[in-house]
Amino acid sequence: MEELLKRLCTAKGVSGREENVCELIKAEIAPYADTVETDINNSVIAGIGDVDSHNILLDAHIDEIGFIVTYIDENGFLKVSQCGGMDYRVVQDARFKVLTSSGEITAVACCLPPHLADGGEDKAPSADDVYLDTGLPAEKVRELVSLGDTVAFDVEPTMLLNDRFTCCSTDNRACCALLIRVAQLIKEDPVRTGVTFAFTSQEETYGKGASTSAFSVMPDEAIVTDVSFALQQGVSECESGKLGCGSMICISPTLSRRMSDKLISLAKDNDIPYQLEIIGGRTGTNGDRISVARSGIPTALVSVPQRNMHTPAEIVSLSDIENTAQLIYAYIKAAL
Repeated sequence: MEELLKRLCTAKGVSGREENVCELIKAEIAPYADTVETDINNSVIAGIGDVDSHNILLDAHIDEIGFIVTYIDENGFLKVSQCGGMDYRVVQDARFKVLTSSGEITAVACCLPPHLADGGEDKAPSADDVYLDTGLPAEKVRELVSLGDTVAFDVEPTMLLNDRFTCCSTDNRACCALLIRVAQLIKEDPVRTGVTFAFTSQEETYGKGASTSAFSVMPDEAIVTDVSFALQQGVSECESGKLGCGSMICISPTLSRRMSDKLISLAKDNDIPYQLEIIGGRTGTNGDRISVARSGIPTALVSVPQRNMHTPAEIVSLSDIENTAQLIYAYIKAAL
């Protein structure tokens, strides 16, 4: 799991430009799937078993937050705009990869020295103040970088103590990894129902990948996987789960209570650790899109707890990923 997650988090795929991640996921899922394809929206769709009988859709989005280049100034600095919910508090002096047509270029965010900040050094920069520095003169930058190129955090995946993993894109590559793990479990011990794996694009910006994939597949039911808030400094227990304590099963008016209750029952029966996440309306995940596709699809949501969401130092627990995979496999195994 550690090596798989490292490969997934190293691949760069800002929302709308997920091609590199698509190719990697196709290679990772292929040994376990009967069919694998990429649709026109950069979503990878893989099928196992007879999907024409009873079909369960498993969803994880593949895109990550980042920037898009909007302007190159006279000194060669890149002005950028966010793709997804960027936390500007962590942008100052962060390192990035500019994803150009000819390859990746390293850049750092410009940061005003505190000596010149007039007491404002603790303030996060505004969106209009973010520029990236590649170290190149303007004429060379314009040769290599095009307006519309995307920019991703440049962070080395790292294991922490106590089974913790940190990188910039565990939202949502952690769930891509767990779905690949589910496919592996099915390969080892086949199930009776058909299963479609949807690794979907553009969740961070619009949710187009989930909407179109669900409409195309039209499954009998769906389980969406994503990350959610883990307990840390400044986050209350009533608004979070805990790292290392299992997946977070969501209960929400927008989701299927029957499916949520079944997941809870299966977790208890199989001694799989779990937590509850209670949301009074929309979930802010692909579940909101998939549940209303076509005439409606019964949908559940299970999430991996994560600290430091939408930063270069997101943290997840490998045991939570494995336990979530085991829970989803138990649900599929119990179908029909």
